[in-house]
Amino acid sequence: MADQDMKDSLLGALENVIDPELGIDIVNLGLVYEVDLNDEGVAMIRMTLTSMGCPLGPVIVDQIRTALFELPEVKDVDVNIVWSPAWSKDNMSRYAKMALGVR
Repeated sequence: MADQDMKDSLLGALENVIDPELGIDIVNLGLVYEVDLNDEGVAMIRMTLTSMGCPLGPVIVDQIRTALFELPEVKDVDVNIVWSPAWSKDNMSRYAKMALGVR
């Protein structure tokens, strides 16, 4: 199990992954539910998308892999997209809500 500093590094890398439709990173959008790095160097990401029919899911997963491979500790990436709990605008950070004009 990754320590908090490593989880912060993983989340920091994921802040470089921008949702192409909304123009905000996936961390501030609240799409990332859990990050971890196991002893073999596999980064495990549990996340969702803004909608089940999101056509850009594969693009986002590719961007996640690219961003996480920038970290020397990451040897492989496993992205698990889940639909429960469902994403809502309540998941967004204050920054994302302000940027998108959500109250």
